[in-house]
Amino acid sequence: MPGQPSHFEIGVADAGRAKAFYGKLFGWTHHPMGEGDAGWIETGGVRGGLHGDDPNPGVMLYFTVEDIEAAARTVAELGGTVGRISPEEPDFGRFAECADDQGARFGLRQPV
Repeated sequence: MPGQPSHFEIGVADAGRAKAFYGKLFGWTHHPMGEGDAGWIETGGVRGGLHGDDPNPGVMLYFTVEDIEAAARTVAELGGTVGRISPEEPDFGRFAECADDQGARFGLRQPV
């Protein structure tokens, strides 16, 4: 459904360390995906992702949209910014990192 939280992404310098930290803190299960310690996180609620080598560590919340190009245009029309829209990833869809008109970061995701 459009506008609902889709997933969150935790970007850190050391994904292995974060995997251990959040796994012990919340009991989350980590599922490898891609290279290294990157992967998706099973939380029992909203699905999460984890990746390393992030120069701007933090947590980003992605919201579901039906048409990512249209949503990206609307973000820009409202004074926000939109990063590159990703190619479609199997079993996941497409996503883009954005910021609102005050600089608050969030993401858009168009599921498969």
